[in-house]
Amino acid sequence: MRAVDAGTNGHVSAPTSTSIRRLARERLGFDDLRPGQEEAVRAVTDGRDTLVVMTTGSGKSAIYQLAGWMIEGATLVISPLISLQRDQIDNIEQEQPGEAAAIDASVSERRREERLEELADEELEFLFLAPEQLAREETVERLARANVSLLVVDEAHCISEWGHDFRPDYLRIGELVDALGSPTVLALTATASPPVREEIVERLRMDEPEQIVRGFDRPNIRLEVDRHYDDGAKRRALLARAKALGGPGIIYVATRRLADELAEELSADGIRALAYHAGLSGSLREQAQEGFMADDLDVVVATTAFGMGIDKPNVRFVMHHDPSDSVDSYYQEIGRAGRDDEPADAVLFYRTEDLGLRRFFAAGAREEERRAFNESRLEMMRRYAEHDHCRRSFILSYFGEEAPAECGNCDNCEAGRGRADEGERPFPVGAIVTHEDWGPGVVQRYDGDRVTVLFESAGYKTLSVELVVERNLLAT
Repeated sequence: MRAVDAGTNGHVSAPTSTSIRRLARERLGFDDLRPGQEEAVRAVTDGRDTLVVMTTGSGKSAIYQLAGWMIEGATLVISPLISLQRDQIDNIEQEQPGEAAAIDASVSERRREERLEELADEELEFLFLAPEQLAREETVERLARANVSLLVVDEAHCISEWGHDFRPDYLRIGELVDALGSPTVLALTATASPPVREEIVERLRMDEPEQIVRGFDRPNIRLEVDRHYDDGAKRRALLARAKALGGPGIIYVATRRLADELAEELSADGIRALAYHAGLSGSLREQAQEGFMADDLDVVVATTAFGMGIDKPNVRFVMHHDPSDSVDSYYQEIGRAGRDDEPADAVLFYRTEDLGLRRFFAAGAREEERRAFNESRLEMMRRYAEHDHCRRSFILSYFGEEAPAECGNCDNCEAGRGRADEGERPFPVGAIVTHEDWGPGVVQRYDGDRVTVLFESAGYKTLSVELVVERNLLAT
């Protein structure tokens, strides 16, 4: 196992743009690099911990592959998606046979032992590991004896308890960082709001990391909320829109029963549709996923169990029969549309009453602080659904990104309601403020005469700017 143009201490000495692009062309067949990829490779090969937030399909895997080839020592990739691991291994093996392998629940003990030996003997460049494998103390000990110079954490938002897809197995990764002797850490995720990014950095023991955030804005996706008062009318409208758009498309629902019902109704109307949820057998779920990827299905009607690791470029719409539990979840889910950069639609069919089920789930959290935070994120989802101005501006500001006042590609902008009147702004966006009862927080966004602040203890709170100023409710 040899690094390409490696310098001392296992890292490349100031890699040039030419050398990075040449390697991308020779190993990956890239004609050019996407925004953020070269910057991230430079940071990692320079030995800096790096957090990369890019939408799915923007080439995050290329970052660790290029960096791994350029750095002496092995690259350990933690990923929860076995199917995606296999795709990445196949891609690497096409160019560099024998350099990549995986350890997960499907691997026999004999093969697991062989792969750990190959890692220790520096015969593997890339080892992919499912996070649950970190529960095996012997595995961690074996990894610690290998020369791991780069630790990659894919789907890094899963380590955040405030994130939308928290997985307890990820909490062991911080201890793994220590056991490996603090190698360079590269964290990758498609969606992470500022507080989630902070938690990723803390839990992964990242040392003053480079943070590269690119591609949140998906201007080719048209945003719309279709509001209804009657549930039956909402359901008929969703089915009619799915039939009109044709597909391929994804419809997200809150319950398994509804997934089955809508899939049956679409099928009866001539749409090739299947349901996907955790209550189905593995073979039925695989049938739905493979059929969708092969364009043998028009629509998959799914709970949130469907989607992570799905990289299908020609998804033309993502619809929601029910609101997501947060803007974080919603934006990741609609981000599965239009990855070919062609026009796509994201439509939320909404009744105020629909939030009741989500509130029930949010209230199920055991810790009072977590429950309050979940409920506040759901409140932000409500505010998005009932927002009167540019929806893209709302979402981008939620993630701490600069946004134009109007996008021109959402229902509100098309109706001439995109631009909100700008009122007084006593604190800049991103400012740290303190409230007498809720403690410290970060100013997230302004919406006319209201300001939204994310408090550590209470979650998102939206306040009247006039009252904040008049009563001195916030202090820097």
